[in-house]
Amino acid sequence: MNPLLQGSELPDFATIRPEHVGPALDVLLADADDALERAVGPDVAADYDTLAAVLDPALERLRSAWSAVGHLQAVADTPQMRAAHAEHQPRVIDFHTRLGADARLFAKYLAVAAGAGAARLAPAQRKALADALRNFVLGGVELQGQARERHAAIQKRAGVLSRRFGDNVLDATDAFSLTVTDASELDGVPEDVREAARAAAAAAGQDGWRLTLQAPCYVPVMQFARHRPLREAMFRAHHTRASEFGPPERDNGPLMRELLELRHEEGALLGHHTYAHLALVPKMAGSPGEVLAFVRELADRARPHADREVAELRQFAARELGLPDFQAWDRAYAAEQLRQSRYAFSEQDLKRYFTEPRVLAGLFRLVETLFDVAIREDRAPLWHDSVRFYRVWRGGEPVAAFYLDLYARAGKRSGAWMDDCRTRWRRPDGRLQLPVAHLVCNFAPPVGDKPALLRHDDVITLFHEFGHGLHHMLTQVDEMAVSGIAGVEGDAVELPSQFMENFCWEWEVLQRMTGHVDTGEPLPRALFDRMVAARHFHSAMQMLRQCEFALFDMRLHAEPGAAARVQQVANEASAEMAPLPPPPEYRFANSFSHLFCGGYAAGYYGYAWAEVLSADAYGAFEEAGVFDPATGERFRRSILEVGGSRPALESFRAFRGRDPQIDALLRHQGLA
Repeated sequence: MNPLLQGSELPDFATIRPEHVGPALDVLLADADDALERAVGPDVAADYDTLAAVLDPALERLRSAWSAVGHLQAVADTPQMRAAHAEHQPRVIDFHTRLGADARLFAKYLAVAAGAGAARLAPAQRKALADALRNFVLGGVELQGQARERHAAIQKRAGVLSRRFGDNVLDATDAFSLTVTDASELDGVPEDVREAARAAAAAAGQDGWRLTLQAPCYVPVMQFARHRPLREAMFRAHHTRASEFGPPERDNGPLMRELLELRHEEGALLGHHTYAHLALVPKMAGSPGEVLAFVRELADRARPHADREVAELRQFAARELGLPDFQAWDRAYAAEQLRQSRYAFSEQDLKRYFTEPRVLAGLFRLVETLFDVAIREDRAPLWHDSVRFYRVWRGGEPVAAFYLDLYARAGKRSGAWMDDCRTRWRRPDGRLQLPVAHLVCNFAPPVGDKPALLRHDDVITLFHEFGHGLHHMLTQVDEMAVSGIAGVEGDAVELPSQFMENFCWEWEVLQRMTGHVDTGEPLPRALFDRMVAARHFHSAMQMLRQCEFALFDMRLHAEPGAAARVQQVANEASAEMAPLPPPPEYRFANSFSHLFCGGYAAGYYGYAWAEVLSADAYGAFEEAGVFDPATGERFRRSILEVGGSRPALESFRAFRGRDPQIDALLRHQGLA
């Protein structure tokens, strides 16, 4: 009764144990190997549907089971599950490497493309076939002999390094704590944060307040703590995680170097000048040069605004806060004080109106109105008692489902993400597998009998991840390879997520999703107006921050020899882009999970690239009204439902009737 082999609609997360992983993979990998051998054999015709009927069931069972294991390792990490994942990951990588480079299967797909039946394929099937042929080449199918063996070895070793990178970041984050016993050192820190810190200290058998690097603790301490030495200690701990300043066994420096060397070697093996050239093949951008020009153009637009923002922040810190020697750990605190001074509201004032139940209800109501669905909570096996499960309905029929895991805790990776649990897929027997999403955040959990309170930035994060979820869940494409977010270009996949963020600034939306934690009164219009007036507060500095990350990423993957000088490239990117110089020990690269274990290598620029699309798409709602169902239906049909079944630019044109324009992005960022 191995839960990883049950093949049910949903994984039985409550019963999956580390000891299930090996035996399940023994069965699933053997079945997948058998399916591959049958597919390439003489009894299976070079026909699209025939090949899919042989391969897809076994591959989907393997993908679903391994996805469940990886998900648990990310949200409920234990030494035993981590060990099981590490032990068996090479087996899964080995199979997929062989599958993606199987010359016999490649020949079958080439025959499908050249056959008379190719013209009769549906558009989604044609896109899936074209993507498959491209991916065979990217997977090394044309390599021979030692080059082929080396390519396979690179995939296996890179998987190990990426996993270790993420483990080190998680362990370095969880390992740090700072216990404060003098209450005066927490002066300015919000009451709910202090209550949580006191509870954490008591749980650890300590007196005082226990501070951690988890975002719900770290962010408000940096933003509100008046005690400067506390801010400095927390800043240094956060920005030296998994570096040479900590235990050697958690230093990601050697891992980054080896991983980058392997990526560049892979690019060369496959005939590309650098890894960046290889990584851009399935994306919208044509070359590293085009990406660098795009990033630097955005930076040039933002820099004059950012220079003014930095100058006034320094002046305010020196004049009002007694900080003439302004440092990196003063930035968030000084910025919050300046914002309160200028706009007469605090993040803390605002947060008390964003209770998690009201925010969720408002988000669901917006989605239901725009996209003609209904969202209802349901029951399912869960991995933690704070997780919830929902189904999405249309016309009385279920169309999708999602898990919602909102709160930070030990053993859970930091950040926020959407991942697919199940992909929409029409099985060979005609049954439809509905899409299921994981929506994961790291917000502060409730304290006592009060509901959880979300910062406005948390609300934006929730809407962002739900946008990814909508892209995955509302697809109407039945071809697994191009269903939902599958097959979407990496630099366009952020379109729906960033699009959804815009609703967090609309009065019509916020008045329906806010209620004061004590009185239930909705957000006052006057406070909303002040919040909107502050919307672009330091937006230019934030834009340069994103440009710094994108520049670092692209240079790292586009310059031969960059693996040997990761910190130098990071320093140079900061010198070119950062409006405030970081301290010498700043090691943001060592915990930059997007690049080293998150699938964004040579692709971080995609956040800004896709924001051009998303800002311009949202312009249609600004023109028609934010709750306009007709515009919502066009967005659903033109972008969400088609998934990766056609190029993203075609989907954008279908919705907007023209090519995207950068002006909307600059206007939304206050940089026009």
